[in-house]
Amino acid sequence: MNSLINYLSCGALWLGLAVKAPDLLRHRHDPYLRALCAVLALAGLCFLLGAPPTVGAVNRLSGVPNLAAPLTYAAITGYCAASQVLVVHWRGGPRVRRTARRWTLAYAAVVLGIAVTFALGDAPVERRVDLDTYYATTPFIGQMILLYLLAHLTAVTVTTVSALRWARQVRGALRAGLTLLGAGALCGSGYSLAKLVAVSARWSGRDWSALDTAVSPVAAGLGALLIVVGVLVPLVTPRVSEWRRAARAYARLAPLERALDDLLVRRALRLPRPRFASPVTLLMWRRTSIHNALGHLDAYGDRDLYDRTRADTLAATGDPELAGAKAWAAVILDALRQEVAGRVPPPVPGTGRPPAPSPDPATLARIADVLAGAERAPAASAVPRRRTTAGTA
Repeated sequence: MNSLINYLSCGALWLGLAVKAPDLLRHRHDPYLRALCAVLALAGLCFLLGAPPTVGAVNRLSGVPNLAAPLTYAAITGYCAASQVLVVHWRGGPRVRRTARRWTLAYAAVVLGIAVTFALGDAPVERRVDLDTYYATTPFIGQMILLYLLAHLTAVTVTTVSALRWARQVRGALRAGLTLLGAGALCGSGYSLAKLVAVSARWSGRDWSALDTAVSPVAAGLGALLIVVGVLVPLVTPRVSEWRRAARAYARLAPLERALDDLLVRRALRLPRPRFASPVTLLMWRRTSIHNALGHLDAYGDRDLYDRTRADTLAATGDPELAGAKAWAAVILDALRQEVAGRVPPPVPGTGRPPAPSPDPATLARIADVLAGAERAPAASAVPRRRTTAGTA
């Protein structure tokens, strides 16, 4: 069970790293992005190295019974340093680089202490799951365990306080992300606290190793999940919002594309529909098809019909946007009839006069609303007109 928690936590953290990696490649000199990616990478490495099968593999390949322990502790300490550097960059201020450097040097000293105490100590019996409590009273090995646990507890405490304090000052997705990140760091503190209690119990002769082997992995796994979600929420939310807006706009344009469908098919004006595309890409594809059709209908556009329809609707409603949309809808329907009948010849070059400037995306959406029946478009035959095409001045 511990192995499953470790590997799932590692996968979740590295998934977050994969999502953020493209931004790091584009902005590789951004210290905040570097710290964030380091946090995700090192946290995932901690879980990978701490899994019992990985522990056994490292020990077996190295020939040292418990070499996986200091490697895991060094990864945890590196994660702590990256977390503190991330918090420093979040806070900002005039001494960001100096403070980040101090945290880095402090945790580098911890890593050195871990290496020295492991080299001085003696841990001949391989312990893949309960090394912390098994060797809690062993000279130097016990000090190594205490050193990394205190360093981890310090880091997650500072991260929790900083994230939750900042969350009160912001709104939206950033606030949700910071709250989750703070909650994840708080759960992470349960990892080091459970181990510290188990180690303290071992010092007094009691066996509370269940805290080390059962409680701490669950706390660490839950903390990792919350941290990943907290990191991803501010990154994913804007994209999801954009896709939702694009999907609504795409669906809203459907009545206009349906009105133009026969023309698009007959004249082969529609581009192939993209497969497995995002809503943004699909919206661009639909707009391109509509503009292709409207460009073909330019020769059949009746400027007088547009002007009269717009003037009548404007006088009736006082809404210039609705008047323009209704005028365009009437002209498009009339142009489609004329195109099918072939009554209007192509315009003489240089004399074309379209009904109005090419519709922008907002106007296209309003035209689609009119054609969908949200607003009734005047029939072309219902408007008295003197035939003037876009090909006449």
